[in-house]
Amino acid sequence: MEKLAALKQYFGHSAFRPGQETMVDALLSGRDAFGVMPTGAGKSVCYQLPALLLPGVTLVISPLISLMKDQVTALEQAGLPAAFLNSSQTTAAQREVLRGLKAGAYKLLYVAPERLTADSFLDMIHELELSLIVVDEAHCVSQWGQDFRPGYLDIAGFIRTLDRRPPVGAFTATATEQVRQDIVRLLELRHPAEVITGFDRPNLFFEVRQPRSKDACLLELLEKRRDQSGIVYCSTRKNVERVQELLVHNGFAAARYHAGLTDEERHRSQEDFLYDRVRIMAATNAFGMGIDKSNVNYVIHYNMPRDLESYYQEAGRAGRDGSPADCILLYAPGDVNTARFMIENFQENEKLTPEEQKRITARDFQRLNRMVGYCRTGGCLRAYLLRYFGEKAPDQCGNCGSCLGETVEEDITVQAQKILSCVVRAEKLLGYSLGRSSYIQILRGSEEKRLLEKGLDQLSTYGILQEPAARLQDYFAALESQGYLEARQEHSTVTTTPLARKVLFQGQTVRMRTRHIPEERLVAHKMQEFGPVDEALFQSLRRVRMAEARKAGVPAYAIFSDATLREMAEKKPMSIDELLNISGVGEKKAARYGMAFLRAIEDMVGSRE
Repeated sequence: MEKLAALKQYFGHSAFRPGQETMVDALLSGRDAFGVMPTGAGKSVCYQLPALLLPGVTLVISPLISLMKDQVTALEQAGLPAAFLNSSQTTAAQREVLRGLKAGAYKLLYVAPERLTADSFLDMIHELELSLIVVDEAHCVSQWGQDFRPGYLDIAGFIRTLDRRPPVGAFTATATEQVRQDIVRLLELRHPAEVITGFDRPNLFFEVRQPRSKDACLLELLEKRRDQSGIVYCSTRKNVERVQELLVHNGFAAARYHAGLTDEERHRSQEDFLYDRVRIMAATNAFGMGIDKSNVNYVIHYNMPRDLESYYQEAGRAGRDGSPADCILLYAPGDVNTARFMIENFQENEKLTPEEQKRITARDFQRLNRMVGYCRTGGCLRAYLLRYFGEKAPDQCGNCGSCLGETVEEDITVQAQKILSCVVRAEKLLGYSLGRSSYIQILRGSEEKRLLEKGLDQLSTYGILQEPAARLQDYFAALESQGYLEARQEHSTVTTTPLARKVLFQGQTVRMRTRHIPEERLVAHKMQEFGPVDEALFQSLRRVRMAEARKAGVPAYAIFSDATLREMAEKKPMSIDELLNISGVGEKKAARYGMAFLRAIEDMVGSRE
């Protein structure tokens, strides 16, 4: 079968996306391939299509059980025979997969990297005709990546044991230059065809908010998105528990996911979210790479992540199908202290030398600083992200909170003088610096015992700034971003810089900027960018999808993506042939589900005539 015909028949696309054809051609010709493509850019097609066209079996090395299940479910719906082997299966189920492999029943087999060292697996794999080896989430091989997985270091050794080395494809969504070099070297790729399509996701709207109350802001955001599906990321298990309770208490269907739950609890939460039994997942970064759900409409970060790699990957769970989606980060200066604590107290990896661990800690602090810079920048957020990943970007994207927001500027010189004076006087009294929260307590006149014992109530700045603590946090953030205060990594303290003298003694004016996006401006922008949609028909098609998904026992997005439903709502196909012209509708899905969607379109159109 010709590649374009297969692309249309099985995946429902009449043309390749940027970079896909280069990857497909390389692997079909027997050449190694390395692709750095953003989430939602169609990396899977780059190896699934060659797997279909090549003889034998394609081995896909994937980091998470949940990711394997999602991929296999989606492939089965498209008519591609696939299977996985992992610890979630019974012995009988694994034997059934092995029998199917030997009988030639599958074109793709998904396994975790740790399985590659098992003797029983090695004995079995040598009996198969391997046409292709694929390393998904390839950044896991590098200790400089945010998701380093020691098991990935065994992949190259496994490949060397094979009687015949098949072409190897490696794919990732986010990788710095150093990580990219590690991937090629550690996986022993041979002169691979490289495709780096760029990191930009034009359908994602980026925004940073610094609310006085994160809880109130979160509830407000979710209230506007009650009929949508989304993820709320938190930095700690404790925050996940509290946020999920907050959401349930306020009438939202929300699940939770973190490493402190049992395997059964995590599995149940994930299934509830994937099958749309709940709309919202509150989670730590443990709920990261394993999410292949295409109809995630928003990702909200309740806490700031430790680095931009993690943030971009997590935010990228939204809008995987190309539909417009929101990525909103709720920032507070206290998030920085939490991140510093987590870096300073990270679990040491036994495979790393003390010197390597030291370098990684220093690297993590550098990355944290860039993450904080993103939260505090007054410039274009998309440009900041793209430049971090080494990509050129215009100064304004027109599709982020900074570009669309209205800036409100206020003079905070008097408040700045009081804060800087407090820091100087407290340091002079104690001989060392304090944390931001301690200075705020002094400024607000707290009667906390430890402050009184140190004599900090005797300072002339004690109780001099009687404003809400959240407001003082804003002042501190502004002074840090403008270089008057400096946050020290060690002990999470804050001290003045030489620039502070200009404010204290030379009449330097200090202004603080806050940004606000009028709702009507945001709505108008999205209409302009992505066009109007027949909302009534779109929602009707979503209901049909949900009904068909329940009958089939699969997640709704595995049938058709939101983007496919939007195109149906726009073009209103009235026959199977017309339906096949919709992007994402392959022959198998059209035959299985097509009539149900055509009836819904006909009913809606007929009712309007």
